[in-house]
Amino acid sequence: MIFMKIGIIFALEDELKELKKYFKVEKKYNIFNLTFYETRMNNNQIIMVESGIGKVNAARTTQILIDNMKVDYIFNVGVAGGVDKSLKVGDIVIGEKLVQHDFDVTPFKYVKGEIPNVGTFIDSDEYLIKLAEKSINEAKKGVIASGDIFVTESWMSEKINKKFKALCVEMEGASIAQVCYLCHIPFLIIRSISDVPNNDNVVTYEEFLESSSKKIAEGMYRIIMSL
Repeated sequence: MIFMKIGIIFALEDELKELKKYFKVEKKYNIFNLTFYETRMNNNQIIMVESGIGKVNAARTTQILIDNMKVDYIFNVGVAGGVDKSLKVGDIVIGEKLVQHDFDVTPFKYVKGEIPNVGTFIDSDEYLIKLAEKSINEAKKGVIASGDIFVTESWMSEKINKKFKALCVEMEGASIAQVCYLCHIPFLIIRSISDVPNNDNVVTYEEFLESSSKKIAEGMYRIIMSL
């Protein structure tokens, strides 16, 4: 008997493989060139998939999960760059709100980041936020900003932080949030910080990816165990 179906989206295979270590994959299949891995835990069906980088890939994968697997919850986990000076490398951020920092239809009298008929900020599910806070020690909660650009310039980090009060930036979360919002699916975005403004990017994305993915996988496993 299956109680719930839980979809977990990763941008990269390196992120996905760490969580797969916690499970025995029972089923593997392809839909539209995406590979899905299924397992069960506590009578919940877990469906994991690598979306690829960027908002369109992430949104496409989210809709496929909703339409084909009829998931009850969607999680998106991975790494992000810190844009708030309170963060340090290795911190975990729970996305309380999501925003697309590169969405701009201001000529039509919207504010920067505001999506018509959706809004500027999209709220994660309150139940999943509380579950993540209990499952992940010392996690920080706040705004995660998404955009189809790898933010490397300090002036851009400061601008996103100031404009949206964002803690970190990445390239998928807010598009997943938008699809889930429009389809009425509870969701949560969680990120591990790979570099921060006050660390002068000493630890690079490539150096941090493995340890970050392990940390995120452990946290996600605890959440699944609590559902």
